[in-house]
Amino acid sequence: PSLRRIALTLEEPPDTPTVELIRRVKDKLKNRIPPREVSKAQAPFYENSLTGEAIDLERLPIPRHWPLDGGRYGGTADCVITRDPDSGYLNVGTYRMMLQGRNQVGLYLSPGKDARLHIARAWQQGKPIQVAACWGVDPLFMVIGSQTFPKNVSEYEYAGGVKGEPIPVVRGMTTDLLLPANVEFVVEGIIRPNAVKLEGPFGEFPGYYGRPEAGCPLVEVTAVHYRSMPILTNALMADYPSNEQSGFFAIIRSARIWDDLDKLGVPGIQGVYCHPAAAGGFGMTAISLEQRHAGHAAQALALAAQVPGGAYYTKWIIAVDEDVDPTDMNQVIWAMCSRCNPIEDIDILRNTWSTWLDPTQNPPEQRPYGSKALINACKEHRYLPVFSKRTTLRKEIYNQVAARWRKLGLPGQVPQVRAFEEDSKVVYHEVGGFEPGKQPGEEKAATEKGQKR
Repeated sequence: PSLRRIALTLEEPPDTPTVELIRRVKDKLKNRIPPREVSKAQAPFYENSLTGEAIDLERLPIPRHWPLDGGRYGGTADCVITRDPDSGYLNVGTYRMMLQGRNQVGLYLSPGKDARLHIARAWQQGKPIQVAACWGVDPLFMVIGSQTFPKNVSEYEYAGGVKGEPIPVVRGMTTDLLLPANVEFVVEGIIRPNAVKLEGPFGEFPGYYGRPEAGCPLVEVTAVHYRSMPILTNALMADYPSNEQSGFFAIIRSARIWDDLDKLGVPGIQGVYCHPAAAGGFGMTAISLEQRHAGHAAQALALAAQVPGGAYYTKWIIAVDEDVDPTDMNQVIWAMCSRCNPIEDIDILRNTWSTWLDPTQNPPEQRPYGSKALINACKEHRYLPVFSKRTTLRKEIYNQVAARWRKLGLPGQVPQVRAFEEDSKVVYHEVGGFEPGKQPGEEKAATEKGQKR
């Protein structure tokens, strides 16, 4: 995945460092901006419209991604719009859609996802539900639509916050839904009560074929709209690094979890990272924090595992100290091996929210329940004053070498270093209280004071 392209999608300079990019997106998510409705004349996808017998999705260049896929999939890098039958709020989600005929598509929805809840609620009321799918989108819609947000706020508002301006939306032709005005290709339709058709399997984001062929809601297409010479966006689901959108998911999911921790008042968070190699960015979360009180790391782990932004699927949640870059897996693994005592520092959560796509849950009937490992790879708080001191460079020496890197003929870029030697750093240890002269770093000062006397 190209971090430069991801940064541009998120309206940030292409050379923004990863942790800083996540921090900025996290702050943008706090500033939601509602969409603004525009006229149909301002929506390029209304250049061409098809209804009735003129609709024929089978003519589109929709790919079969993997040899054993159950069909051709048009909706992968997409956004699907539904409306909550009770509250009326609009959801924008990213869901796969399999071609089922010239005017039919199957819609797969993992348990707990918003559109699935909307459809189930409408069916409980004996009513059909309107749906619209955009198959040629700004990647931002796929990024926002892939994540879990509060169920009473539309993703349009979060997308607007990232863009820094309202998302232009336009009313549908055969539905009453608000659609992104600047997309390339739109399918409008209706799902009638209990209308299902066999769908799948499909090669999914963990790098495996998902659950076996099974019934999924069937969309009856009522209209197709497209810009002249449209671009259809499609995402290949695979193991890393072939799964390009995992880079997008990693950044937005990290920002979501960090934002949730901020809202809960967890102090000292220095960075959060969901590595793209971990099942498309969904399988693992690393949290860097400055320990400020007893149980701080355990608190951050437990909350990060279950906040809305991080509860879905994640199996491994790892806490590291502030001197460890959570985006550098070499550093994270080093911390796990030098600061984590497995018998003391690993906790397991059971019966947590997983997915039908998790290949470890067998027989499949066990899904979508899973488990999570909370790994405390921080220095043990009660022993901070006596924990072995890390070997680190002096910053002035690093700067001297960095300034002469090219002159010395050294290859590549100057290595980034997160932690430097600090002679005067004082670490207060809560057990035993504040005892002047007995804290690490104060011994030398006390000796010098005595000599001056």
